[in-house]
Amino acid sequence: MRKHIVAGNWKMNTTVPEGVELAKAVVAKSVEVPSDVELIIGTPFTHLYPVNEVVAGTRVALSAENCADHAKGAYTGEISVDMLTSVGCQYTILGHSERRQYYGETDEKLVEKTKLALAAGLKVILCVGENLEEREANKHFDVCKAQTVNVLKNFTAEDMKNVVIAYEPVWAIGTGKTATAEQAQEIHAFIRKTLADLFGAEVADQVSILYGGSCKPSNAKELFACPDIDGGLIGGAALKADDFIGIALSF
Repeated sequence: MRKHIVAGNWKMNTTVPEGVELAKAVVAKSVEVPSDVELIIGTPFTHLYPVNEVVAGTRVALSAENCADHAKGAYTGEISVDMLTSVGCQYTILGHSERRQYYGETDEKLVEKTKLALAAGLKVILCVGENLEEREANKHFDVCKAQTVNVLKNFTAEDMKNVVIAYEPVWAIGTGKTATAEQAQEIHAFIRKTLADLFGAEVADQVSILYGGSCKPSNAKELFACPDIDGGLIGGAALKADDFIGIALSF
């Protein structure tokens, strides 16, 4: 069976003390969640060390929101994969639509980041998804296929054991809009077929694919009931422990 995953992406929110308190609340409530659901929280870089002290030894895994595309060196302001593992990270989120849109991250750069992350022992949550213009032009399949293939064609079936895909309908992030369950299932199934074309059906069937577009307790149950949706990459709702855990209870 594929792993059910609920991952929080805090983005550029909370101060360090606020983040520590939020992590404590998530850990306290995590006992309510069935053991077959993996919980992950992705925090700003400044929070990783103190939040790891909260989640270490619990069922909550720690993720970074990004990493550098170089191992080390004169790259002022960047954070390397070794820095992430040294503070307890188990995951990193890569290719988030906001990184692509605001900071010009390309598929080529994501290949380098993914290589470094996997080599360092990190698991990768790789984000793909179309914007509103691409959706309205009926290009969402082409966009998701290109983003998936351009990065993952450089990796092996064995590598895929440590890769999670997050589908983000960019038009639904932070807008309050949500893809319908039918729309979400359709594109998740398409992404899984794309993985099958790359690595074979057996590998594709083992990769968790998460929905990442305004998922909240009120719509998570319907989304998670879809056969190819294995959980969520949660933005705003991850900033409230009750909402985050509520989503995790929706399987």
